[in-house]
Amino acid sequence: MGMEEIGQLLHQSARTGLRRAFEQVQVDPDKYLETARMKYGLPIQKWQDVHALDHNMVAPAAEHIVMSSSRTAALEGAGLGLGGILGTVPDMGILAAITVRMLQKLSLVHGFEFSTGEELAGLWIAAASAAGIDCGREFLEKQAAEKLIPQLMDKVACKMGAEFAEKWVGLLIPMISAGIAGTINYYFVRSWGRRAHRHFAERHRAFARLGPNAPLTIPSPEFAG
Repeated sequence: MGMEEIGQLLHQSARTGLRRAFEQVQVDPDKYLETARMKYGLPIQKWQDVHALDHNMVAPAAEHIVMSSSRTAALEGAGLGLGGILGTVPDMGILAAITVRMLQKLSLVHGFEFSTGEELAGLWIAAASAAGIDCGREFLEKQAAEKLIPQLMDKVACKMGAEFAEKWVGLLIPMISAGIAGTINYYFVRSWGRRAHRHFAERHRAFARLGPNAPLTIPSPEFAG
């Protein structure tokens, strides 16, 4: 199987996984609010209260979310990686679910829920930012939320598939695939999580300055882990 075929396989798998995760994997904002208060010590009664907090109070919670998601992805990858490249299709579906849940948690701890079309669009703009995709303001302003989200999802899936096409070629060697899979998953989720964290942190600061008029679009962070 060549690089082009692997890329197509992973792109389709990522797109399917992201769509399924978007429809079926949801963090319950009300339940997670209790977690944020008890586990992370955030002094809030509702998610909007986060906007009044200094980002230094939010950052430890965000970093914990990223590292916890990275470890989960590593364990999942080490198990399924034993199948070599044939394990990538189920792996991408689970990895997409881990990534989506991480993004949802990061969004919440920065004070941004995702119950409306505009809020969901903000979540996927963050996903695109984490993928290193620069979504121009003109493109975003021309799209209604119901059309914007599938387009962003496809862009993210394409980027996710491309990254894995480059890194998972090593899984063609089954004897070392388990270790490689766990490591790749860990650093993939960690780098995407940290970029998403930076995006939400900028939105959090913008909201503190501008309130509800703060834009959903934030300049994309550098594409670095």
